Amino acid sequence: MMDSKRALEEAEGDFEKAIEILRKKGQKVAAKRADRDSVEGAVIAMVNGDHTKGVIVSLNCETDFVAKNNDFVALAKRLAEMGLESADKDALLNTQIDGISVAEKLSEQTGVIGEKIEIGNFQKIEAPFVNAYIHAGNKIGAVAALSSNVNGAEEVAKEVAMQVAAMNPIALNEDQVDSAVIEKELEIAKDQLRQEGKPENMVENIAKGKLNKFFKENTLIHQPFIKDGKTSVSDYVKSVNPDLKVVGFIRYSL
Repeated sequence: MMDSKRALEEAEGDFEKAIEILRKKGQKVAAKRADRDSVEGAVIAMVNGDHTKGVIVSLNCETDFVAKNNDFVALAKRLAEMGLESADKDALLNTQIDGISVAEKLSEQTGVIGEKIEIGNFQKIEAPFVNAYIHAGNKIGAVAALSSNVNGAEEVAKEVAMQVAAMNPIALNEDQVDSAVIEKELEIAKDQLRQEGKPENMVENIAKGKLNKFFKENTLIHQPFIKDGKTSVSDYVKSVNPDLKVVGFIRYSL
């Protein structure tokens, strides 16, 4: 209220000019806090009406107190909804909201709240059917993508998104695991086997077996389905429809 009073005095009672002064002040606050860490926030995972697009947007701030504020979470949800129609993070920042760009809105909110506010993450996925899941009080968001919109797809995609949120797979399958990760895992496995005294002519094959176990634990379609433990995610999906497949996912955690 005192900021508003001083702005009105400076603007000699001109409301529009006072608003401009306050906005400029917000930009000054944003500049002062630019080097602060915005490690808290709200992660929003959302899909469009026909479940063909999914997005994860995180609106970051400095403290958990602000992250739990209803208005802050509502703004994060608005940005995620806008993100469904944005090509990337830069496009979202340039989109208009309340008569100004999203980038200006975040600067304005930094001035209002007094904390650094920024979009920390933007990920998008498109597929024949997607569904989203938000976990742990807006701390983790996941979207799972399926090969087709069959009967039961909504529940399956939600279950797979929950799997992604909980188990944090590094890739969809072994073919999508980065070659550097594979080389590192093989190197670690071989070193362990040599330290155990395994013959050199056996090391290669045993290491490959350990690598297959790594794929089973860390790639989505091979992971044990968390609600069963005996069935892989791929087999769970096929149990609903034999032609149904998981074709992708996105995940973000604060």
